[in-house]
Amino acid sequence: MLTLAALTLAGCGADSSANTSARPELKVTGAYMPAPSMDTMAAGFFTVTNSGGADTLTSVTSDLSDDVTLHSTKDGTMEEETAFTVPADGTLDFASGGNHLMFEKLTHRPKQGEKVSLELHFAKSGTLKISMPVQSATYNPKTGH
Repeated sequence: MLTLAALTLAGCGADSSANTSARPELKVTGAYMPAPSMDTMAAGFFTVTNSGGADTLTSVTSDLSDDVTLHSTKDGTMEEETAFTVPADGTLDFASGGNHLMFEKLTHRPKQGEKVSLELHFAKSGTLKISMPVQSATYNPKTGH
């Protein structure tokens, strides 16, 4: 009985079409920061597209803040997260009303038109450096305004 269960489980793993053993191939797009309304805190958004195996976003660093944290929003409540999975052949979205970055204790209040440098730290892919443009406080990525 135990052998049958082990074979069944092994068979399930073999039939999986998920790209779990492949090396992650990450691309970051759509990065932006709404111009913050206060001197001490800002948010950031972007999309990670993965055309390879799964990876994990473990942290974010920036010269704008020594305190950049990962957050999710569930049922209208913001929760700090320690990491986010980037699924194999999938996407990880950071968007207004959902997953997002929080920058606290800003070194300065960034203005529209500035670019904020970020380093995204991944468990398998290492560090990806990106530039996050500061948009208007009411910026909508769907319309570009």
